Amino acid sequence: MPTHSGNEPEDHKPEEVDTSAGYERKDIRISGVVVFITAMFVFVVVVAVVCFGVGKVLNARMNKEDGPNSKWTKTVDVRQLGNLPSSPQLQNKMAELTQDFPTPRLQTDDGNQDIADLHAREDILLGNYSWVDRSKGKVRIPIERAMELLAQRGLPVATAVDKAPLMVGDSNPTVTEPLTNGFARTGYEQEETQRADSGRAEARK
Repeated sequence: MPTHSGNEPEDHKPEEVDTSAGYERKDIRISGVVVFITAMFVFVVVVAVVCFGVGKVLNARMNKEDGPNSKWTKTVDVRQLGNLPSSPQLQNKMAELTQDFPTPRLQTDDGNQDIADLHAREDILLGNYSWVDRSKGKVRIPIERAMELLAQRGLPVATAVDKAPLMVGDSNPTVTEPLTNGFARTGYEQEETQRADSGRAEARK
């Protein structure tokens, strides 16, 4: 059974601390701080070099797979836009950038503006005179004028054809006038028209 004698080595004796001064008498070791800062600096440099190398390798691999740049893979510097709010200037800048990409392009909204633009082009064609074929003298006339001429001259009458007698259960087809002309403005266009009318009314005031 081991026993402990009172004669212990001097290196195992607790160090006596002088607390009479009320503060620590020993200073911090400068060498430890220097070693820590140096190790941290080396670690940061190594990590930066590794990340840079990995980025280079990944970019080289992607460029190899994608092939050389063409006019359809133009790199756009979006920093030119800055932190602009949603405004006509920003929309015009985005329109300039998107012109570099082929159609069909992704729509920036739900398609309401595209439909409104289509109807605007149709209104221009339906409400104005324009050339169809200048060499042959063919002119497109406004739809209102076309309706007036049609009412004056009437529709061309087809030649009569011999009709076979109706079979049992058949009847002559009847044509009813449609309730609409097949064209209606979208809600988006109606809202834009209301905004324009209200703006003109306020301007008159």
